[in-house]
Amino acid sequence: MTRYWGKLFGINFAIGVLTGLTMEFQFGTNWAYYSQYVGDIFGTPLAIEGLVAFMLESTFIGLFFFGWDKLSKKQHVFSTFCLAIGSSLSALLILVANGYMQHPVGAHFNYANMRMETTNLLQLFLNPMAQIGFAHTILAGYVTGAVFVLGISAYFLLKGRDVEFAKRSFAIAAGFGLVTSIMLAYVGDANGVAVFKNQPEKLAAIEAEWTTQAAPASFNLIAWPDQAKQHNDFAVQIPGVLGLIVTHSKNQQIPGLQELANQNEVKVRDGMKALTALDQIRQGNNNPAVINTFNQYQSDLGYGMLLEQITPDVAHATDAQIHQAAQNTIPQVFWVFWLFRVMIGVGVLMLLMFVVSFGISVFNKAQAPRWIYRWALYSIPLPIIACLCGWFVTENGRQPWTIYGVLPTNLSSSSLYSGDIIASFVTFMLLYTLLFIVEMYLMFKFARKGPSSIHTGRYHFEQLQGAH
Repeated sequence: MTRYWGKLFGINFAIGVLTGLTMEFQFGTNWAYYSQYVGDIFGTPLAIEGLVAFMLESTFIGLFFFGWDKLSKKQHVFSTFCLAIGSSLSALLILVANGYMQHPVGAHFNYANMRMETTNLLQLFLNPMAQIGFAHTILAGYVTGAVFVLGISAYFLLKGRDVEFAKRSFAIAAGFGLVTSIMLAYVGDANGVAVFKNQPEKLAAIEAEWTTQAAPASFNLIAWPDQAKQHNDFAVQIPGVLGLIVTHSKNQQIPGLQELANQNEVKVRDGMKALTALDQIRQGNNNPAVINTFNQYQSDLGYGMLLEQITPDVAHATDAQIHQAAQNTIPQVFWVFWLFRVMIGVGVLMLLMFVVSFGISVFNKAQAPRWIYRWALYSIPLPIIACLCGWFVTENGRQPWTIYGVLPTNLSSSSLYSGDIIASFVTFMLLYTLLFIVEMYLMFKFARKGPSSIHTGRYHFEQLQGAH
């Protein structure tokens, strides 16, 4: 079983490495100012990931695949766990970097070199958004793997091939998937509380909360948000539920997007003062009053930067321009709201599937109804859809920030010609499409072949060949 599922894992791992490498180059090519501005902070976890975690998992994946006849069973099991630990460490370090983008801590801005600098490395690594994001991502990966094994095992059971092998794989995947999906729901709840504390605009967008309701707020089960009018054209609400879900209390208010935009308007005005003082310092004005003004309003410098997309003369921005900059801090509510619900809906569907599958594995020793196996088989794409929706909510819900409250997205990008963007985009589309075709071909080939592909002589296609 380990050899067979490891073969499918190896195919996915190889494609994953190839597609992941381009991310490292994007920081220099597409996000030059971002890299210059926060390279000291962002580069640390990514450097450790490349030098330690990636080397660890790369070494032990070699031992996993080529060490079957060279290592003892205990050594091979140890190598397998080290491979899993290395992969998890890679995820942790990447999510530490992403966590800083979600909730910047452990760093400060140095106006002498116009860069963010690390002040507390431990605080950077223990960032609550990074740690919760890591747990959420890893558990989502576990659920994805469990659904995959469950679905392929169900395929064998539908075909009536290698039944004992498939039943054992099905039972392990059902049990593991049930436990990890419950854990994922728990961590997802903790992630929601963290977003409420650290990214209130994202939370309000997820729930399409335009106005501040009396606590505990009503939960919009479904709604049709209208960004231009800043209200929902219609909504099906459950009274008093949102406050309990998000704040775990009956009396803590959840600020609506309109109130948050008004609060951010004050931050934009303060950030305008900080940015004006910074421009004077850059021009050589080291007057203590100017430096004091900058230090006083430095925490809102990023909000002042939002004005640079609206007016070239930030120091003389009008009330209308300041209001527009504050309104720009509201994410695109429609997509964030609905994709979050797709993620949750898919998660509930998978949890139900694991409950049914686990019940069958424990209590039903005979063949289960075929519709259950079909359900498992057709569910293979579901966790991938849920992960994509979750990442969209995470990243798009943070907009207009590359680094929340610190660096706007429009200032982070490189100065590139449209032709450069189009050429690289088309090239990557073609490359990734080719890689996707290769992966799907290999996955379908070895999934259909089943454990016969490990050449032990014990399984379906090998026995057929022997019979002939």
